[in-house]
Amino acid sequence: MAGLRRSIAEGVPRATAAQHAKGKLTARERIELLLDEDSFQEVEPFRRHRATGFGLEDRRPHTDGVVTGWGTVDGRTVFVFAHDFRIFGGALGEAHAEKIHKVMDLALAAGAPIVGINDGAGARIQEGVTALAGYGGIFRRAVAASGVIPQISVVTGPCAGGAAYAPALSDFVFMVRDTSQMFLTGPDVVETVTGERVTHDELGGAGVHSGISGVAHFGYDDERTCLADVRYLLSLLPASNLEKPPSVVPDDPVERTSERLLDLVPADPARPYDMREVIAEVVDDGDFLEVHENWAPNVLCALARIGGDVVGVVANQPLTLAGVLDIHSSEKAARFVSTCDSFNIPLVTLVDVPGFLPGVGQEHNGAIRHGAKLLYAYCNATVPRIQVIVRKAYGGAYIVMDSRSIGADLAYAFPTNEIAVMGAEGAANVVFRREIAEAADPDATRASRIEEYRRELMHPYHAAERGLVDDVIDPRRTREVLARALRMLAGKAVRLPHRKHGNVPT
Repeated sequence: MAGLRRSIAEGVPRATAAQHAKGKLTARERIELLLDEDSFQEVEPFRRHRATGFGLEDRRPHTDGVVTGWGTVDGRTVFVFAHDFRIFGGALGEAHAEKIHKVMDLALAAGAPIVGINDGAGARIQEGVTALAGYGGIFRRAVAASGVIPQISVVTGPCAGGAAYAPALSDFVFMVRDTSQMFLTGPDVVETVTGERVTHDELGGAGVHSGISGVAHFGYDDERTCLADVRYLLSLLPASNLEKPPSVVPDDPVERTSERLLDLVPADPARPYDMREVIAEVVDDGDFLEVHENWAPNVLCALARIGGDVVGVVANQPLTLAGVLDIHSSEKAARFVSTCDSFNIPLVTLVDVPGFLPGVGQEHNGAIRHGAKLLYAYCNATVPRIQVIVRKAYGGAYIVMDSRSIGADLAYAFPTNEIAVMGAEGAANVVFRREIAEAADPDATRASRIEEYRRELMHPYHAAERGLVDDVIDPRRTREVLARALRMLAGKAVRLPHRKHGNVPT
């Protein structure tokens, strides 16, 4: 028995060498990197397929091309399945699928995260419709577990056709550059149908999905770094929606002030700066895990800790498109807000937004619909929610970025904040258009009216005087203010009306 088990684990040396020659690890090597040492408990290692035709009757290797089971990450239970490309190219058949179904069911029953490591050639053609039905079972379970347990997909090789929907249904997707690809139809089909010639990587590589399509949340140069960050992500997530994320004792005092914040954010609303630096000044040890770093970079989404407790940070990025909201950034932030709410992660929103990106392309491609996704996600979120107006907040974008009017528990603002329907220049040109046109000195009149509008409706305390900002804070104390507010809101409870589910804008 021990010899057979060892033989199964080692596999065929030639197939292992071929996998390594591609710069890829084997399924078991990946699991060893992901889980704590000696913690993996395999499920159904002796499973074989029962297909009897098309050349499979004499090829019945143990595991059937997928390694499944559970172990621990930092001592916490995590379930895992990993396609073994050395066996049938990792293609999914009936037995293969049933093994994945088994660990998905166990993960949901145990209330623990599941990590799927994808490196397979899709459905096993020789098994026909039973292979397709196997995918259906995976998809159904993924939807049932959505918002209940964290689901993480790691794509380390090919993931084509229907197989690509499994990562798409998960909470987070990791990819490795040069070795992993996802697409529904491959390059050959694309060329046949459209005449376009494209490589596998150009069609669905890590760079494409982490920077263009937004399908992947993270992209890495190698598998070891990728799997290390999967472990890091798991350390920031609860085991299920019935728990809060794990807390740690912080080395970074919550009372720490930041003199840098006085200079990081320019008073001039048109001057760019890097919001990542603001986030680093506020969170524990300046450490955060950015999600979708290379997609829709005009908004930042990150997981971090403040006072040892996990928070989700959403922030406009003035370095890119001045931090405006557009189709992709709205969708990116909405998904992140929803994920944080699902897993009891409080939200901190740092606002410096000039509005929504104007343009025919934006409107025709559904800017309203996509902006509504972000609005819906915030309004639907029941976790503690804190807004900080870092500099400017104009128009509908101010409302959408978790304003008090849509349910933020607390709203703070820096002394340089400007909250208004639009900038003073645009507002004055609309409100005083006739007066400016008829004036003897239009430029002087315009300048006077701009200053009047800014003085009366955009001064830092205007929103606070009307109860839409809870306090205008010293930027140096941002971390302390947030830590105290999050501590106070830790026991927040919300009673929602009964409903089957909301109708999310799509």
